[in-house]
Amino acid sequence: MGDVTGTTGTLVLAGTPIGDVADAPPRLAAELETADVVAAEDTRRLRRLTQALGIHTTGRVVSYFEGNESARTPELVEALAGGARVLLVTDAGMPSVSDPGYRLVAAAVEQDIKVTAVPGPSAVLTALALSALPVDRFCFEGFLPRKAGERLGKLREVADERRTMVFFEAPHRLDDTLAAMAEVFGAGRRAAVCRELTKTYEEVKRGPLGDLALWAAEGVRGEITVVVEGATDSGNEGPDDTELVRRVQVREEAGERRKEAIAAVAAEAGLPKRQVFDAVVAAKNAARTGQEQGGGLA
Repeated sequence: MGDVTGTTGTLVLAGTPIGDVADAPPRLAAELETADVVAAEDTRRLRRLTQALGIHTTGRVVSYFEGNESARTPELVEALAGGARVLLVTDAGMPSVSDPGYRLVAAAVEQDIKVTAVPGPSAVLTALALSALPVDRFCFEGFLPRKAGERLGKLREVADERRTMVFFEAPHRLDDTLAAMAEVFGAGRRAAVCRELTKTYEEVKRGPLGDLALWAAEGVRGEITVVVEGATDSGNEGPDDTELVRRVQVREEAGERRKEAIAAVAAEAGLPKRQVFDAVVAAKNAARTGQEQGGGLA
């Protein structure tokens, strides 16, 4: 819609440094100084950024974060429709990528308002490049669910994904997440944990998921990006009984009944349900026999 002259404004999505302020794109300073409205995820961080860049904003500064994104979007669209140049910045990286921005972009496009970007640093691409894992095809999965069962369910959904996967994670949940990944993907699946990218204590820890889970159990700090190798082609040979049992156990732990878990695993592997059922029963009997023998020795 625009004003009476038919002139609408422009929404500018601006990438901000993920660590080192020197990585700020050259156009960022100019956009910050000249924008009519600067919508920032955290106005205090914006103030620190402008101070570090040695500049001052001349336009109106408003907060735009997860808590007020829905309510503030119409206000910003109205400003854009009236001809304003609105600059959107988040705490770090590109807006809309696991950060506020999607709603505003969608609303602006719906009103035929121009949307452009100031490309900048990205934790996703930086971690991917540093991981030493295949980069020809990849997918971004963002943050996994916080609850253990939901997290396992989400990981099961991408267990057969062949592209390299990139995840964000909070440091206090990293050990549980890596342990869950090792359980679902296999302890030998290659991965890289990228911590504090471009900052003073930057660290990239590479290795099998099982080893990384043990490392993270000691405690890890900082902002985390996890890159995981995609599933590899194992040829025509299907999963062995041990793997079938493991997959059933993963599903049961996530809340599925054994019957449904067996059916789902059989469908995934292209095997008869009876074959998976027999493998589960055999494993259960073997475990019971081992317990009885152990009890007898005691």
